[in-house]
Amino acid sequence: MKLRMIGFRSENPSNCTAMTDNASEAPTDSLTLPWSDTVRFVRQLSHDLRNDLNAIELQSAYISELTQDQELTNEIKRLREVVSGLNSTLQLLSRAVGEIAPNVITYPAGEFLADMRTQVERNFSKENHEITWDVQLQDGMLNIDPQLFQEVFVELFANAFQHARGKGALVARARISDGCFLFSLHEPKPVFSSDTRNWGREPLHNIRQRHYGLGLNRIRAIMEAHGGELHAQYDPKAATLVSTVTLPVSSRQSEHG
Repeated sequence: MKLRMIGFRSENPSNCTAMTDNASEAPTDSLTLPWSDTVRFVRQLSHDLRNDLNAIELQSAYISELTQDQELTNEIKRLREVVSGLNSTLQLLSRAVGEIAPNVITYPAGEFLADMRTQVERNFSKENHEITWDVQLQDGMLNIDPQLFQEVFVELFANAFQHARGKGALVARARISDGCFLFSLHEPKPVFSSDTRNWGREPLHNIRQRHYGLGLNRIRAIMEAHGGELHAQYDPKAATLVSTVTLPVSSRQSEHG
């Protein structure tokens, strides 16, 4: 993956440009930046900032011990909470662009789905009643890192609840068919203009406060690291966005429990 960075060209180029002997050395309007370089930059910046925040945290803790003023102590406490929040944000950012290295075990599909539902219900306790589950899993095993694989589904539900959802319930369906585990999330969405052909392959596309457009990119990478796929398709007639996760079923026996 590469990012294309747009440059600027002067409307009145300098006469010095004509002195360039080799046309290949002339600057271009755009710069192609490998995604790996972007990742290294983000991780290094995050690491450096977290070091600075840790220093601030230690200094504020020391200052707090020096004063007996309760009002000042309370303000220092609030400052440390802000610093802690920033540190957590940077850790999540580093993780979002980090390498995916699954610790794969063979896990019963039914048990995984039950665990995933419990996590979704815990994370979205206020919205949980808006989910309709349609699960018809036969006996089947999955070669997965259960905790890492679970992130895929939590992110899908988080996106569904946060991004311009229409009226109606989310419908979550799970099947095993033709040797594959199939999970689809049907999200009411009356208006949708995004291109789903590169779903999860366009990081940094949708950025807002404390949201950096990396979630779909990460879960796509998680799926591919497991040998699975992530797709999305919008049905304008039904006004529904359908996100689909597919993963081959394992032929091995469970290593769980």
